[in-house]
Amino acid sequence: MNAINDAVSVNIEDFGRFEISRGTVLGDFLREIGDDLPGVALIAVIDNVMYSLHYTIDTDCDIRLLGAGSVYGQRVLRKSAVFILEKACLELFPEKKLVVRSTIANGLYLEFHNDTVDEDCLDKIKTRMESLIMADFPINLHLLEKREAVSLFAGQGQNDTAAIIEMRDKALVHVYELNGFYDYIYDFMVYSTGAVAEFRLTLAEPGIILQVPEADGSGVAALRPYVYQPQLFRSYRESKHWAELMDIPHVAALNRVTRNGGMNDLILINEALHEKKIAYIADRICTESERRVILIAGPSASGKTSFAHRLLIQLRANGKHPLVISLDNYFVDRIHTPLDADGSYDFESLYALKLETFNEHLKALLKGETVEAPVYNFQSGASEKQGVQIALPFGEPVILEGIHCLNDELTVSVPDVSKFRIYVSALTHLNLDYRNHISTTDLRLLRRIVRDARTRGYEAGGTIMQWPSVRRGEEQYIFRFQENAHVMFNSSLVYELPILKPILEPQLKCIAPRDGAYVEATRLMKLLSYILPVDAGFVPRNSILAEFVGGSCFNV
Repeated sequence: MNAINDAVSVNIEDFGRFEISRGTVLGDFLREIGDDLPGVALIAVIDNVMYSLHYTIDTDCDIRLLGAGSVYGQRVLRKSAVFILEKACLELFPEKKLVVRSTIANGLYLEFHNDTVDEDCLDKIKTRMESLIMADFPINLHLLEKREAVSLFAGQGQNDTAAIIEMRDKALVHVYELNGFYDYIYDFMVYSTGAVAEFRLTLAEPGIILQVPEADGSGVAALRPYVYQPQLFRSYRESKHWAELMDIPHVAALNRVTRNGGMNDLILINEALHEKKIAYIADRICTESERRVILIAGPSASGKTSFAHRLLIQLRANGKHPLVISLDNYFVDRIHTPLDADGSYDFESLYALKLETFNEHLKALLKGETVEAPVYNFQSGASEKQGVQIALPFGEPVILEGIHCLNDELTVSVPDVSKFRIYVSALTHLNLDYRNHISTTDLRLLRRIVRDARTRGYEAGGTIMQWPSVRRGEEQYIFRFQENAHVMFNSSLVYELPILKPILEPQLKCIAPRDGAYVEATRLMKLLSYILPVDAGFVPRNSILAEFVGGSCFNV
């Protein structure tokens, strides 16, 4: 009887069912059967909840193992590589503070605070990381009381980490440890250093680029060549400068502003930086009068529509009379939308647009003719029966915005000399703390959940489930054209997560535990839990953020 009570039944998806001892640690069990597993497991989904392999199995359960070929597995692999890199740097350069800055192209950019990395430094870090990985040291998970965790990180000189732990309404804190070095990761870690079998460090002065294997479209993970993108790197440097001007390097600093009643001033400064950049772009366009077709592209939820309207205002201030056209109105009826690999509608495809109609209208407008532009209804999934009459004053510029605007196939009717290309994306420069970066992709997903619920009638779960298709479309149709832009604009706002939080949390909480979107919703809820909320009434009506939360003066 005791033997039966001490055993639990575990079903591992695509592998089989096992009877194991109650209290077995998943990582230890996987090592026992490791030679028979189809791949290297980095993380597990247990009864539709994400866990690290440190999970102790004490009940019957269904387990889905994820490796580097999955989005979650890749995220864990990168976080773990950063942890090992931190440990190596602490041993080699204890006087330096390592800062995780941003994802740039297909790598993660890191640097030392107020210091540079040279080739000799890079080689030393790489060699030490390799030795830590070769030794396959365990990465231990500890459950500490909040007070103990705060004291631990303050003692390690990580006051930023101590501050966000202290702010959270949690009595216990999960902390990872590698050979006496502790870190707090709001995601998960691998079970041991040996799981980070491959990595690459590339010098990108003043810092370095860290890469781990990433999945291609087929889900196969491999270490791929680093794609240097100078325009994107310059945009990141500008974003870093903005963060320094506002003195908001991480969420702990942002929460202090919220607590101290300084949010209104922060918003005004952040919006002024946006306006200054938009004015610069407008001035540049006016010096190149032959460029009459202004093309604004960027991934989903970048704020392209609001940016286009704000650019229009700045052009008007320069004496121009431009026309704004949203490519969203040129969608084909939903039933005619191309399908992606899994049979779902591929709304990100270039061929989800009425290309021939659009080019006919564009040519006519540039000649000074009037056209009847379509009006697309996202709720019905079709164009309205009656469009809207539009015309462009002779010699004036037309502003086009949409995810495909940097793809010349969209505007085949226009010569290259007539085009001015702008790439817009929310390149967030905000960290949770100096070692936990908030990804641009997460920020855009949160924006999109809010906007889709408000304007398109979608529930949060539906937006989350559609997001992988959106991301595939971005890789295929957008990112490969971004370096063709004449200028880049970073639409992220350092204050937006506090605004989005109180809107998002009720929507995410409505996703049921058995829902396919539950794992991602839980992860996003944890991210938001570190941030103090701010009322959306603070958002200016012309802000890009108003496009998502509502109240925009641009009717977007």
